[in-house]
Amino acid sequence: MQRRYFITGGAGFIGSNLTDHLLDLGHRVVGYDNLSTGRGEFMAQALHNGRFRFVEGDVLDPQALRTAMAGADCVFHLAANADIRHGLEAPERDLRQNTQATFNVLEAMRATGTSEIVFASSGVVYGEPRQFPTREDAPFPIQTSLYGASKLAGEGLISAYCEGFGFKGIIFRFVSVVGERYSHGHVFDFYRKLKDNPDEIEVLGDGTQKKSYLYVRDCIAAIELAMSRANGRFNIFNLGNLDYCSVDESLSVICAHMGLSPHRTYTGGSRGWVGDSPFVFLDTSRIQSLGWQPKVSIEEGVLRTVRYLEANEWLFEAHGEG
Repeated sequence: MQRRYFITGGAGFIGSNLTDHLLDLGHRVVGYDNLSTGRGEFMAQALHNGRFRFVEGDVLDPQALRTAMAGADCVFHLAANADIRHGLEAPERDLRQNTQATFNVLEAMRATGTSEIVFASSGVVYGEPRQFPTREDAPFPIQTSLYGASKLAGEGLISAYCEGFGFKGIIFRFVSVVGERYSHGHVFDFYRKLKDNPDEIEVLGDGTQKKSYLYVRDCIAAIELAMSRANGRFNIFNLGNLDYCSVDESLSVICAHMGLSPHRTYTGGSRGWVGDSPFVFLDTSRIQSLGWQPKVSIEEGVLRTVRYLEANEWLFEAHGEG
C-alpha cells in the first residue's frame, strides 16, 4: 500500500538515503530541510521522481512545518544539530534544533492529523554506561552531553504524546552511521586531514575510543523492519553493529586504503571532546529479534565511506575546505 511520508532533514545523509529507499518501494515522500547541512545534490535522484516533493523550510518555523506536513501518514524526524562536538560553545543550539524542533514536529502532527512518528535519537543518551553491550532498558547515568540530553528530552516528549494523544512512535538510538553521502564525522575529518597532509595527522583524544559504526543501508533496513513488525504504541530500538573498533583502528583502515603511514599525534585523554563517550557499544538483540542483521562490517562500511568521499570531493569545497 502506498503511503505518504514526511522527512525532516530530508536532504541530509540518512534522510536522503531513506528518501530514495521509500521511493523505490513506491511511496510518496516530502523532504523538508533548511539546507544548513543537507545538500541538494543528495536529492538528485529523488527530484526526478514524480512522487517526491522537496520543501525548503526550518523545523523551528511552526507554520511552515504544518503547511508542508499536511496529508502525511507518517513523519520521520531526522533533522537535528549535526555538530555535537561544540555544544558547550552554544548551549542553546541543541535545545532549539533538537528539543524545541521535536516539540514543533509533534504539534504540527496534532494540527495535521498525522499520528505516526519515527525519531532519530542517539546512543549518546546513555552517557557513559557501565553495562556493555548497552540495552535499551539500561539505567541512565548522569548525562555527559548537551546533545544527548536534548535527544533524551525529545524521546520523552514523543513518549508523552503517544500516551496523551494516541500517537504511535518508534525511537531509534543510533550509533555513528557511515556510508554514501556521509558528510561529517571522523571518517570525513580523517580523510580531509590526510589529503591536506599525508605525513602527519592529529587524533582527538588518545585513539582508544571504541565505537560500533553502522552502515547506512543496514540502518535503513532496520528502520523498515521495525516499522512493519514492531507491536504497541511506543517502541525503542538500539541500532548499531555487532562489534566495535577503536578510533585508531578505523584510522588504520583509512590509511591502508590510501597507502599512507602518517605520524599520529594525540590531543590526549580518553575523550575527543566533552561529552564524547569513550565506549559506545549497544545491545541490538531487540531489533535482531524482529529478524534484522547488519550485512556490512565496520571495516567495509568505513571503506565504502572513503570510496564515496574520493569520488565526491566537492563535499569538502561545500564545507569550505578547499
